[in-house]
Amino acid sequence: MLSIDDIRAAEERVAETARDTPLEYSNTFSAMTGAEIHLKLENFQRTGAFKIRGATNRITTLSEEEQAAGVVTASAGNHAQGVALAASRLGVESTIVMPEHAPISKVNATRDYGANVVLHGSDYNEAAERAHEIEREDGRTYVHAFDDPYVMAGQGTIGLEILADCPDVDTVVVPIGGGGLIAGIATAIKAERPDARVIGVQAEGAASVNRSLEQGEIYERDAVDTIADGIATRRVGDKTFEIIEKRVDNVVTVTDNEIAVALVQLLERSKTLVEGAGAVALAAVLEDAFEYEDDEIIVPALCGGNIDLNTLTTVIMRGLVETGR
Repeated sequence: MLSIDDIRAAEERVAETARDTPLEYSNTFSAMTGAEIHLKLENFQRTGAFKIRGATNRITTLSEEEQAAGVVTASAGNHAQGVALAASRLGVESTIVMPEHAPISKVNATRDYGANVVLHGSDYNEAAERAHEIEREDGRTYVHAFDDPYVMAGQGTIGLEILADCPDVDTVVVPIGGGGLIAGIATAIKAERPDARVIGVQAEGAASVNRSLEQGEIYERDAVDTIADGIATRRVGDKTFEIIEKRVDNVVTVTDNEIAVALVQLLERSKTLVEGAGAVALAAVLEDAFEYEDDEIIVPALCGGNIDLNTLTTVIMRGLVETGR
């Protein structure tokens, strides 16, 4: 199972590519909640999201032969951009399969970061099928978005940064899509500060973890429906689920309306732009989705800021309506 040593090794590998992102105390959200809220601003990361950490760690650990053959993956956005930039910086050729209706801004960004983009299928699952075909046809290495120990270790470097900047943290709140981010962060936090809590958050329209935990095996949804497209997965990974079971204290859900309100409040009060997935951790705190004490030191991970401008307009209006404005 993933260890703190894996994450420390990843920290050295990703240091030249990934930024050490800010951890900022929020007077506004601390006053609103009674807790001490420190925002982990991973939306300031290169490519606008945390995914470059795991992608860099995975590609760096490939053999020379594997790097020469190139990499391939499937993604609707953030992982695509992370793999594209990580591969380009390491001199590795990358092919990214994206759904045909992926946001044009994310398609263009992925191309600009140096990847060969293939548009295929109506959703992530169909894009992934084509990516695995390319993997077999061209002998490329498939870089999984979350269910890979090297990817999880790369994402876990966020946990090391949180501990360095806020060693007395009581609770870290982390979005869950496929589970790679929380698996890595939980491993880092529990190794260094075992009494601290790690709380996972899913969007209601893509929630699968609690049912998986209840039945003791992974539950896969038939479909997902949420504005938090960055965590809109039908299920978590096999490897990530094993870590979630052992190292995550609680998993909660938030609605799209609650996500929209948090996004608007971040934009208006903190001048911070995030995507839907980037707002879910704060939404869980603001909506009291889990219990916490006054003055508890809480770090919500704002995991990304790549929101399509058309989507942003819709989400802002939704958040304003929800708050009676």
